[in-house]
Amino acid sequence: MINLEQLGVYLPQGFLFKDITLQINKGDKIGLAGKNGAGKSTLMRLLADWEKPTEGKIHRPKDSTIGFLTQDIKIDTTKTVFDYLNFSNEILNGLRTKLDQINHDLVERTDYEADSYLDLLDELNEVNVMFNLHEGFQWEEKIASTLEGLGFSNDDFHKPLSAFSGGWKMRAELAKILVNQPDIILLDEPTNHLDIISISWLENYLQKFDGAVIVISHDRLFLDNVTKRTLEISQQKIWDYPYNYSKYKIKREEELSLMVNAKKQQEKDIKHTKELIDKFRAKKNKASFAQSLIKKLDKTEIIEIEGNSAAKMKMSFPLSVQPGKWIMEMKDAGKRYGDRQLFKNINITVGRGEKIALLGPNGVGKSTLLKLVMKEIEGEGVIEYGHNVHITYFSQDQAEKLDVTKTIYETVDEIAEGEVRKDLRSILGTFLFSGDEIDKKVGVLSGGERTRLALCQLLLSPCNFLILDEPTNHLDIQSKEVLKQALINYEGTFLVVSHDREFLDGLTNRIWDIENQTLKIHHYHVKEYLAMKMADPEAHAKGLKQKDKKEVVVEKNEVKPVISQEEQKELKRKKTQLQNTVKKSEELIASLEQKIKELDEVLVTLDYTDEAKSTPVLESYSKSKADLDQAMEAWELSLEKLSELE
Repeated sequence: MINLEQLGVYLPQGFLFKDITLQINKGDKIGLAGKNGAGKSTLMRLLADWEKPTEGKIHRPKDSTIGFLTQDIKIDTTKTVFDYLNFSNEILNGLRTKLDQINHDLVERTDYEADSYLDLLDELNEVNVMFNLHEGFQWEEKIASTLEGLGFSNDDFHKPLSAFSGGWKMRAELAKILVNQPDIILLDEPTNHLDIISISWLENYLQKFDGAVIVISHDRLFLDNVTKRTLEISQQKIWDYPYNYSKYKIKREEELSLMVNAKKQQEKDIKHTKELIDKFRAKKNKASFAQSLIKKLDKTEIIEIEGNSAAKMKMSFPLSVQPGKWIMEMKDAGKRYGDRQLFKNINITVGRGEKIALLGPNGVGKSTLLKLVMKEIEGEGVIEYGHNVHITYFSQDQAEKLDVTKTIYETVDEIAEGEVRKDLRSILGTFLFSGDEIDKKVGVLSGGERTRLALCQLLLSPCNFLILDEPTNHLDIQSKEVLKQALINYEGTFLVVSHDREFLDGLTNRIWDIENQTLKIHHYHVKEYLAMKMADPEAHAKGLKQKDKKEVVVEKNEVKPVISQEEQKELKRKKTQLQNTVKKSEELIASLEQKIKELDEVLVTLDYTDEAKSTPVLESYSKSKADLDQAMEAWELSLEKLSELE
């Protein structure tokens, strides 16, 4: 359990956040939300004890362990992948060294009857017990299981880390954290370098993990599946919500709507007060009244509302010309690098209007296939384009390819042609680059800003066949939603590689899957594809067939059955019962939230060195939090049942 007591971080431009008081409990699964620059990564570094706060304190339990995955990891690349994990636990390293020394001494000695020899045997037994307690005998099995879950093959285990890309090194670092099972896991964008299968594996791992987890992620589905609590950093404060990301967003929007109305009313009141001050300031008999109004105005805490810039963002991809019925044909297409065959004998025709997701683990050749389709590289077989096909390609490193010496305006100006050049400033505005910002150099932009600029270039290149390789990298959740909607409305054909399941869900009507050096076509939704990959493929196929049969039956029986009067009474009774349960749950939730709020105030001044006083308070706090979680689950379950009856 970690307690933050009146925490504050001061920067040259002012406070990043201040007066932060909250508690993180064992088992908490927390999503950290907030705009870029709000202080999410800074808070993570403070929790990991990598940095110190300007004000306040962070209370951590003694001997607690923290695993922190950052975006800028430093890793020993001289070791193999397996050894990097195998020798990452200092306790097991010490016990192994001790066991080796004792076994060596036992082999060397011949005085089997001596007391010192017997003592050595006793010591060997004690060290073995400790080694077993720390799961030393299962250690290598745990390492292999974790590495496989994160996408490493058995052949990768004994390769040096220097042979891997930055993304795979990040996976190795994540594996090291998970296999050591710290008390608290801090993850900063953990899904950035994972494929869609590894993300699902990581979700399952974190859901079962007993300790606390705090995550920064732009993957909405990952946050929803892993977290049950959301902390938003906004306007130098932290807002605490006992919900996953999607439920938090709904609650936050409701609060913001109320705040907007309150701000409007406050502005009216302030305007009226200023009019009264101006009216009575010069009158002697009203001067004191005017002064009291001035004091009242000075004490008024102005309501500040953080704007949602992404809500203003607009994006649409124009169609150049209408192509023929078929867009592209691959005949016996394949690609190999030396002795390694990525894929071969691919024979596919892409029809007009197809929306295709290209999926598969990292390293199977997804980006290579895109480059082959674009004819950027040579391979086996033939690739032909249809009539009037115009292709635009957005590569995985498109944002990094931008010229850092040019301004934002110059970057789009060199792409634009014809009449659209007159509207460049307006177009940049829809991508959230306005005013003097368009004169900024690309080199000073963040990763998300560069990706938006690269997408703006894409908009200025009309086509009818879009090829997109990880277009959501570095985009925040709101910007990804804007891009998704633009693709849904796109009248052309597109082929997209992405590991973001939320982004892909409902976007495509085909899945291309590179598996066993060939390309398989699925007509599943993304969720069904993942179920197939994570479970038994044959069982999954049977499940889909049964599901299809059930859906047909529903379609044939659209007329609702007539129910008897007795059944109607029973239905009404159940509804009333559930409505009462929902009402009681809401009252209990409100009561527990109030109790936790009061305990939060107590915790601020609590003397943690006085265990007699602090222990009952902390236990009461933990119990109240657990009761609140239980009440929330009961409330949600009752609402679901009520919804089903209605």
